[in-house]
Amino acid sequence: MEAPTYSALAALCQQVFSLSAGESMPDSPSAVTAPWCLTLLAEQVQETQLAQLKTFLGERGWAVSGLDILACSAERTALRLQLDANLEFDSARKALLELAAALGVELTLQAGSTQRTPRLACFDMDSTLIQAEVIDELAKIAGVGEQVAEITLAAMRGELDFQQSFRKRMGLLQGFTEERLAEIAPKLPIMPGAPRLLRALRALGCKTAILSGGFTYFAGYLKDNHLAVDVIHANQLEFEDGALTGGVIDPIVDGARKAHLLQEIAEEMHLSLDQVIAVGDGANDLPMLSLGALGIAFHAKPKVRAEAPQAIDDFGLDAALYLFGLNDRQIEELLAE
Repeated sequence: MEAPTYSALAALCQQVFSLSAGESMPDSPSAVTAPWCLTLLAEQVQETQLAQLKTFLGERGWAVSGLDILACSAERTALRLQLDANLEFDSARKALLELAAALGVELTLQAGSTQRTPRLACFDMDSTLIQAEVIDELAKIAGVGEQVAEITLAAMRGELDFQQSFRKRMGLLQGFTEERLAEIAPKLPIMPGAPRLLRALRALGCKTAILSGGFTYFAGYLKDNHLAVDVIHANQLEFEDGALTGGVIDPIVDGARKAHLLQEIAEEMHLSLDQVIAVGDGANDLPMLSLGALGIAFHAKPKVRAEAPQAIDDFGLDAALYLFGLNDRQIEELLAE
């Protein structure tokens, strides 16, 4: 699809919102002065979508006081609207989720004060930093794929207690050899946008952590070969004579443990929680997603997306950079460092 020109998109925004975004992408977006920011993500944005968004905002008395174009390419358009609004976050977020689904765009609401670079970013691993649920991949090879996948999906939907489901799944993997684990690790597909996001975070001086209900074995492989995160907390596999015992080494990293670890790492770094963000896809990520300045449900199940403060559904992990108030020019400069 042909990329829109910046000037054409700016003219469209001027036409709909009567706000100027300039003739070309600036070195940095305008300073945030409003209490709320609304980020629109779409492959390409249409006039009808913007007009319906304007009507929605106007009906609620939410005034648009500023507009920035953060991205304008063939792959994605990102707009940031500053909102002068007296709103209740949860009800506003839910209404915007419904509007986004109707318009075919993504709309992310956040406090204006959170439009800044975090000092600590905490990530789930499976289906967030990698495009797989590792325990399901092990189960397929072990011939118990259907049984384990059924338990995993129920846990991700929040229908099963994570610790109980984890122990049941591990029991089915008894006898899986360490040699086969070493064969699987290099084949795990990295989530699109993850390397860009992690590189940008490093350039910004932000520390990163994996807080995963998966395994230290694979998180360590990611750290050493792909993503260079600073901290890893995940579940430890128990071996005997080079094979999995089917048992579990406590403590299990479940949702409550993830939230505790996020707070513990922040405290060790002398950070307040408004300097921390979290990203994940499952029900066991919701406790940590509720703690920081941003809690981003990434390619998440409907239940998780409905409850998380923010969400990214149809774009790569690097789309999170727009929620820090960065535009594409700034992002490319960071990645060039």
